[in-house]
Amino acid sequence: MMNFENMWILSSLFMVFCGLWSFIFYHKHLLNSLLSLEFMMLGVFWLLSMQLVAVGSEVVFCLFFLTLAACEGALGLSLLVFMVRSHGNDIFSSFNLLEC
Repeated sequence: MMNFENMWILSSLFMVFCGLWSFIFYHKHLLNSLLSLEFMMLGVFWLLSMQLVAVGSEVVFCLFFLTLAACEGALGLSLLVFMVRSHGNDIFSSFNLLEC
């Protein structure tokens, strides 16, 4: 029988691997890639917060990580809006790397 603490660790690792799986196999659109990256960051945040609670450490590291994840999400969404306005869609195959 697994104890409750190991179940939280396995669920967060499952979230990270599901995000990685969706990032690898559903990378046709930029929005899918950004959502899978955010899901992986949420799994890592959950794992970090559970480990810090188990150790009894301060929550400052967890809040710092959450702040960086929110900034990464905002930057990704701004890039998505820029690409949709300039190219008309978010499909990676329609982007030309030689264009300015």
